[in-house]
Amino acid sequence: MSSIEVPESMKLLPEETMGIMRRLEWLARKRMQGTLTGKHTSPDKGFSVEFAEHREYTPGDDPRNLDWRVMAKSDRNVIKQYIEETNLRVTIAVDVSGSMAFEGDKAAEVDGKAMSKFACARYLAAALSYLFIKQGDAAGLVTFDSEVRSYLRAGSRPSHLRRIVETLHQSEPGEDTKVGNVLHEVAERIHKRGLVILISDFFDDPQDIIESLHHFDFRQHELVLLHVLADEELTFPFKNFQRFRDLEGVEAMLRIDPQAVRAAYLEKVRTFIKSMETASGKLQADYVPVNTKTPLRDSLLRYLGRRMHARR
Repeated sequence: MSSIEVPESMKLLPEETMGIMRRLEWLARKRMQGTLTGKHTSPDKGFSVEFAEHREYTPGDDPRNLDWRVMAKSDRNVIKQYIEETNLRVTIAVDVSGSMAFEGDKAAEVDGKAMSKFACARYLAAALSYLFIKQGDAAGLVTFDSEVRSYLRAGSRPSHLRRIVETLHQSEPGEDTKVGNVLHEVAERIHKRGLVILISDFFDDPQDIIESLHHFDFRQHELVLLHVLADEELTFPFKNFQRFRDLEGVEAMLRIDPQAVRAAYLEKVRTFIKSMETASGKLQADYVPVNTKTPLRDSLLRYLGRRMHARR
């Protein structure tokens, strides 16, 4: 009996990952606008079990929604309105810039290979897309470096998941990063209120990024930042003279004494991370640090488990 060959792109969704996602769910914190009846609160009024408000009866309204108790007390004809539940529309934006290609020596392995930041971002995006579509929500994908490279509108069919995974599989680390500018463009493209998940190392001017985050907040999206960094970028463990190369456009190699720059480098990294974390807190966005040395399943379980527990 011949075995069924799994498409190369579907290796971004290993069985272990799908097994984890089947046991988890995602509930939105903000009211969302979708197209199907689902489990997330909508800003629109409908006919679910959660009462919203009264309004005056007008001809054509269903008499079954009249509130007889209020009418008896106030002699006013009023209708009960309810908060409609909706499916969630999710846009997952993945940074495919050159710096995401960095692969540290301490990175966790997937399929026997050390995971670069880019590989980690692809696996995270595929896993989350599977989670949302599995629970009947709509997931879309954006890949970007200095500009938007691909854009898939949110869809909820299983075939749409295959499109997302295939697009991720075909993506490769590209040019330099202009995270702030690109995210403004992404915010303009998403018209309905939903969830936006940003997966990036966020190597750009922090103030430019924070301004773009406010753009999403202005449009009333719920935000999640998955900040992907390699352990070497966080700890700078180098001791001897090293040659360093900029992965975003500069070909020249710089010979540096790590001992001379370690303290200043680590201070800048701490300041950078703190600024992203503080901005996320002010916007009531989830800030999720992801270290590539941590196995992917652990990163997913830690964050999603904590989020589910908080919702309950």
